[in-house]
Amino acid sequence: MNLRDIKKDIEYVLGAFVEDCSVVASVNPKAAEEEVAALMEQAIDLYNELRDKVNAKVEGSVKAHYTALRKEILSKTDALYEKLSATVKSAVSE
Repeated sequence: MNLRDIKKDIEYVLGAFVEDCSVVASVNPKAAEEEVAALMEQAIDLYNELRDKVNAKVEGSVKAHYTALRKEILSKTDALYEKLSATVKSAVSE
């Protein structure tokens, strides 16, 4: 586990989420465009926040820092996917 891998993980996971948001917006015209756009903005903010954490100087165990970042990437992205799912479900049920 190294710095380059963590940066790639952040790029891949959040990039996939933004792409999924754009697919939802284009495929499902009933989905609230404002909500999907807000989720995309949250993902971009999360990307910037995580990149800042990755580039910050670490005191102590680097491995523990990277492990915590990986868990944070997954948990926060999962929360964003749950919000996207709720948006799609509400649009479909209308």
